[in-house]
Amino acid sequence: MPSDCIIYHNPQCSKSRQALDILRQHGEEPTVIEYLETPLDVETLQSFGLPAREIIRDNEDEYAELNLNDPSKTDAELFAAIAQHPILLQRPIVIVGKCAMVARPPERVNPLLKRAI
Repeated sequence: MPSDCIIYHNPQCSKSRQALDILRQHGEEPTVIEYLETPLDVETLQSFGLPAREIIRDNEDEYAELNLNDPSKTDAELFAAIAQHPILLQRPIVIVGKCAMVARPPERVNPLLKRAI
């Protein structure tokens, strides 16, 4: 298994905990980054290579308060909002090698692990 596995994790989230368990069942001991404790900067968010709308949680109060549902909002604006309000980050995000994904449902990590072998 690759050793370059990272999970952006919220231990309060059952889906995040399940994804972490799946990684460990596959023999991975990923680097665990609790993004609410260690917020990510815009550059890191962009480095995932995922569209901003794919990694933003649209059911959080901050999403509505900041009017992020406005279709004219750019990825740059959305990434900046996530960096300022880490609760907006979709979880968990798993990176294996150069492949990143939102692991919802958690079982989505299985093909990611196979592809990275």
